[in-house]
Amino acid sequence: MAPIDDSREARIKPTCPPNIAELLSHAWQHDRAALKPLLRVPGPASVQEPTTGETPLHAAIRACGPSSSDDVKKAAAAVVSELFMSGAIWNDVDDHNETPGCVAARLGLHELYTACMEAGVRAELLFGLLDGYEELESENADEEGDIEIIDIDEGDEAPELATSAATTTNDKEQEEEEKQEEEETTVVESDPDRAFKPTATETHTVTSRDYLQSTLTYSDGKLVDSADNGVMMAWETSIMRASVDSLLGPELPQGKKILNIGFGMGIIDSMFAATRPARHHIIEAHPAVLAHIQNNSVDSLATAPSEDTSRNFGSAWESSGPEDGAYKVHAGRWQDVVPQLMEAGETYDAVYFDTFGEDYAQLRHFFTEHVPYMLTETGAFGFFNGLGADRKICYDVYTRVSEMHLSDAGLDVEWQELDVDMQGLGKEGEGEWEGVKRRYWTLEKYQLPRCTLMG
Repeated sequence: MAPIDDSREARIKPTCPPNIAELLSHAWQHDRAALKPLLRVPGPASVQEPTTGETPLHAAIRACGPSSSDDVKKAAAAVVSELFMSGAIWNDVDDHNETPGCVAARLGLHELYTACMEAGVRAELLFGLLDGYEELESENADEEGDIEIIDIDEGDEAPELATSAATTTNDKEQEEEEKQEEEETTVVESDPDRAFKPTATETHTVTSRDYLQSTLTYSDGKLVDSADNGVMMAWETSIMRASVDSLLGPELPQGKKILNIGFGMGIIDSMFAATRPARHHIIEAHPAVLAHIQNNSVDSLATAPSEDTSRNFGSAWESSGPEDGAYKVHAGRWQDVVPQLMEAGETYDAVYFDTFGEDYAQLRHFFTEHVPYMLTETGAFGFFNGLGADRKICYDVYTRVSEMHLSDAGLDVEWQELDVDMQGLGKEGEGEWEGVKRRYWTLEKYQLPRCTLMG
């Protein structure tokens, strides 16, 4: 890949519309005083240069190179803060598919990267709250039908907000000044569809329904669906090994009660089974995976050389448990099966969650509504932490968001940082990714969560 030209001439083209060029130039110069009047109306904080996709955030960060003085970095930080306060979008991408945080990370600007990451956390938390509020409001409106909508013509006063007719002279003068300032403010129309967006493969979301209806193929150390999306791959083995060690302890004691949601290639379940647990329950929803479990032995990629190299999780395995129902594959969606297990009073020393085709909201629902009631007092919960793993800024944002939500659910979380061997994971469509539609992992570090009950 050719090096990125971070010069102002390369990022703000002569063909750039004057109003956008003015905004980008002020951001590039870290001229907060000149920028503030332009940010008083919605939109300017997130405009994009039509050719390069440069936003004011990109410009303010890019202009602050790694060799800049502390004063320049401080000025850049002030402009970045102003832009975020004015509605700048933390994860907008430019023509190099870089967010402002990606630029900061590449240039080694740690404080600016942190500012972008924290803005992303605030935005994602706010979106989560708004989604819940909008759903509740819509439900109430449909059921109650008692929301009164009052049309207010321009210039009319809402009754509850009406002010006294005796407006003071100072108030009138202030209104005139604000009106004049607003008229002088350059209004920049922002395209709601954005000029630059992630590629089609990045934006396409595989839903749970799509996945469960998809044909799956086991081959060459990977499990892919009919659209060549990687459902699970052998390179994840070291992460699964570390997850088992974290949940059970490196001594891998026998006789534990274990629940795993999402069988996939059977990697982590082979590891769990090798510890001879007292109970081992698996929940799997995909018909093809269930058929594979019954008809094939599963390569145990994670067991030590002295252990069995394959393990069968079919009916013979289920009947080999210490008691009836101790070893079982539950066929169905976890949303349906987990409540049945809870009703039966099942609790576990280790719970692991790794599904496909579900968004973060489903993971959050699981650890908020179910995990605290399914863990034993000393039990531990873990999940495959692949949220936003196609770029570092998104990964850091979603890791932090999940940590905050886990705390809200009454769970303490400890993160273990693991090195990821990128030798076969570095290039799209090559190495481990050959035959896989999209490289869903691009990072050299993995943050492994171990969650326990507070107190």
